Amino acid sequence: MTTRQYSSQSVPTQLGQSAVQIFAANERMNQMLIEHLDPRAWKAKPPGKARPIAAIFTHMHNVRAKWIRLTAPDLKVPRQLHRTKCTPRQARAALSESAARCAEVLAEALGDSSSRIEKFHRDGWAKPWPVGVEMLCYMLSHEAHHRGQVCMLAHQLGFPLPIKVASGLWNWEKLWKECGSSAGPGYVS
Repeated sequence: MTTRQYSSQSVPTQLGQSAVQIFAANERMNQMLIEHLDPRAWKAKPPGKARPIAAIFTHMHNVRAKWIRLTAPDLKVPRQLHRTKCTPRQARAALSESAARCAEVLAEALGDSSSRIEKFHRDGWAKPWPVGVEMLCYMLSHEAHHRGQVCMLAHQLGFPLPIKVASGLWNWEKLWKECGSSAGPGYVS
């Protein structure tokens, strides 16, 4: 199956358009963290039983692939990443691909009344949810949780992210513009 890149203009409803823009900003945050993370932090052993930063980012991508496989099996499912062998460059490319597929899922599920997607499957063991804004909230919460872990671990390992990067995660107007939105949060462009 061919893969479509979604811009917010190609999605028929405002909710679908906003979901695509929001997920693009979410992905930009992930990319910023990896871009500015000290390379020594990538596989550094964290304190206690915490996962290394590399394993956190590969987990995020692999969970996205699971959401896509279970929720929209007609879409091309991105290849899984190996948590101990993955490089930052490979993670960035894979996250970019899985973000594009998640945008497709969100665009179809939330933006088209004739969507074939009727349920959001978080996992094989979890009860599926009807399609709705809750699926977007769940996806964003999962990723924000892990970004917080990455920021905390980088700091604990002695590789804190530059303040410009950490504060940049909260500059949604700039993030949205970097993702191609001419307006900003709350405006469909």
